[in-house]
Amino acid sequence: MSEKYILALDQGTTSSRSILFDKSGEIVAMSQKDFEQIFPDQACVEHDPMEIWSSQWFTMLDVVKKATINPEQISAIGITNQRETAIVWDRKTGEPVYNAIVWQDRRTANYCDQLKDEGYIEVIQNKTGLVLDAYFSATKVKWILDHVEGARAKADKGELCFGTVDTWLIWQLTKGNTFITDPSNASRTLLFNINTMSWDQELLDLFDIPSSMLPEVRENSEVYAALDFSILKANIPIAGMAGDQQAALFGQLCTSKGMLKNTYGTGCFLLMNTGEEPVFSKTNLLTTVAWKINGEVNYALEGSVFVGGASVQWLRDGLQMIKDSKEVEDLANSVEDNGGVYFVPALTGLGAPHWDAYARGGILGITRGTNKGHIARATLEGIAYQVYDIAKAMEEDASCDCKELRVDGGASANDLLMQFQSDIFGFDVVRPQVQETTALGVAYLAGLAVGFWNSIDDLQSQWSIGKRFSPLKQEEETKAQLSKWHKAVSRVRNWAKD
Repeated sequence: MSEKYILALDQGTTSSRSILFDKSGEIVAMSQKDFEQIFPDQACVEHDPMEIWSSQWFTMLDVVKKATINPEQISAIGITNQRETAIVWDRKTGEPVYNAIVWQDRRTANYCDQLKDEGYIEVIQNKTGLVLDAYFSATKVKWILDHVEGARAKADKGELCFGTVDTWLIWQLTKGNTFITDPSNASRTLLFNINTMSWDQELLDLFDIPSSMLPEVRENSEVYAALDFSILKANIPIAGMAGDQQAALFGQLCTSKGMLKNTYGTGCFLLMNTGEEPVFSKTNLLTTVAWKINGEVNYALEGSVFVGGASVQWLRDGLQMIKDSKEVEDLANSVEDNGGVYFVPALTGLGAPHWDAYARGGILGITRGTNKGHIARATLEGIAYQVYDIAKAMEEDASCDCKELRVDGGASANDLLMQFQSDIFGFDVVRPQVQETTALGVAYLAGLAVGFWNSIDDLQSQWSIGKRFSPLKQEEETKAQLSKWHKAVSRVRNWAKD
């Protein structure tokens, strides 16, 4: 009973996970459960909010069982989550009024175009640091209020709650007694002013969303509430929350200005810590809140790739080219190069720096000599090229040259992808010993709040290199490849637009 742990709840786009960490930041036990992806129409992606919760609850029970510990040995719980995904539920019953509309969903793209035509781009960017895109939560909430029978009337009476997944989970973990979010998630809604660090009434009016629907915004590392006793039979403090990418930035201990990380998950998310002042992008990147701790705010520049590891999942599930995602590296290594094939995986549009909701995926350069190996390699390279484009935009905005990229996420385990990423960047890519940095980051936030760890400085010694990838290709070769890539991107832009 003397050993203590931190429990991180990592609620992702395709699965829910629970990971138990010890005081050295090492993983003690892990549990994961997939849940259904719902595609009601073209470019629409939904989740069942109750399945999000039930899958997360299952993994909590399972990880405690796997670790063979008493729940009272858990010092704190941290929550990290898929961001921008919007859930609306009844304040009294706790029942969702509609499925969760996922961050990948594009159903509100036309509405965003309408707002752009009406001249709202600049005011939204100046207040939120975001571009006007269907990616973010506000237009999803508006869609639910406008399309679900009776929803708007209930919202106007103060009977509905809106939350991103962090808010939904803490509501469930406390049996409806805690309705909060944190600045990292709030800053992804198009409703939060990152200059005043508060919900913005002008934006609420623009999207026709009642302020009564919004949760209280708390810091990223503080004790919020206790876990309802019925869930694990222990009164465990819930003490840390952060959106998955900000949690990964913290887990990589990119706590100083200019440090850079990329998470290779379903999408790819590149973040640079810009310190205590927001840097507003001139290259279509996002300015976001990284975290707020002890009253101090850190900001970040972010670029998002909508389809990263999901392109490998498409090879597996859509083309049935592989049976397991791990097979893609061997298949890609079966050929010496991409054979002139370039895959732009714009399967749900293009994110930063293009922000083209109408782009669609394209595989170009196919010949009679093209085989599965070439397509597999082009898929991995397509992920790396998208990350490259974001990093170059980031360098321009921040007026600095990147010297190292810290990486995490499932696809970062792919050595071929990491080596190619280093080659086209021309600098080192570093994979840490503990790659579950999203969960680790929120574990750190929760642990700091309850004194499990003393300070951020004390955590720095825990970060260690698992593998370093240094450039092997000549600059002339990578320049030629990048030129072909950008040519391929130009072919798929605006494809779905009439």
